[in-house]
Amino acid sequence: MNLHGIHLEGLRKRYGEGDTAVDALKGVDMEVSPGEVVGLIGPSGSGKSTLLKCLGAVIEPTGGRMRLGSEIIYDDRWHIRDLRALRRDQIGFVFQAPYLIPFLNVIDNVALLPMLAGRKNTAARDRAMELLEALDVAHRANAWPSQLSGGEQQRVAIARALVSHPPVILADEPTAPLDSERAMGVIRILNQMAEQYETAVIVVTHDEKIIPTFKRIYHIRDGRTHEEQGEGRLIA
Repeated sequence: MNLHGIHLEGLRKRYGEGDTAVDALKGVDMEVSPGEVVGLIGPSGSGKSTLLKCLGAVIEPTGGRMRLGSEIIYDDRWHIRDLRALRRDQIGFVFQAPYLIPFLNVIDNVALLPMLAGRKNTAARDRAMELLEALDVAHRANAWPSQLSGGEQQRVAIARALVSHPPVILADEPTAPLDSERAMGVIRILNQMAEQYETAVIVVTHDEKIIPTFKRIYHIRDGRTHEEQGEGRLIA
């Protein structure tokens, strides 16, 4: 299965039933092309986290359709039997906190997912080192997470998200703990990786430093999305 691009049509999510039901998503339409980095912004409680969890197959929507490339993932029910494999192999996650495994060194943190998927250890480590070099942290390959700076930890987390060549990256507030220089560095890396690997990237953010970098932005308000053109101002 080789999935490219994100396509949502009328995606809905309801929590609870009856009088206490809450409609977190009320019919979200969204499209992200391969190689594109799109911003998703909105106030707290607007549905950003719910949308990301649906996209990541972490929670089940209530209705609508979700496609990754030409593959229907959800159409009023899941159309993929092994959601765990989908998350492992087709979707990369980058979070506000790096969530590196403290008792594994940097290269093993990055190589772990392909190893769990059955890839030979040598091949997994070679792929991990390739990404660490691209992200300028190869010299820290044998360091423990606790020995890394915040910016280094986030770059390792990005390498881990990309290690299985996922066609989709979901980044949830990836620059929140970083200063302006490091935040812009992370966004430059995501743009470079999106272009190089034809990855569709969605970045959920409140970070006003990085919002001008997006060419397209989806605002989510009251469970619905509204698209607008961004500035696309990314300084090399």
